[in-house]
Amino acid sequence: MLSRCGGQLRLAPNASAVIGLDLTAAITLGTALGYEARSVAELLPAGEAGLIKALNERLASQHD
Repeated sequence: MLSRCGGQLRLAPNASAVIGLDLTAAITLGTALGYEARSVAELLPAGEAGLIKALNERLASQHD
């Protein structure tokens, strides 16, 4: 599901870092995919943290 949330990223000014996901949109997407909203809301923060870390590491390596 997280791979489908690419368009729901919240970016810092100048797209210098990813600061999070639009959680409302992500939960809505999960519900539309057939997942229970409560389960998505419970698991999403951990997935979001990993996604943000990986994307920011990739952005930092591109700027070096």
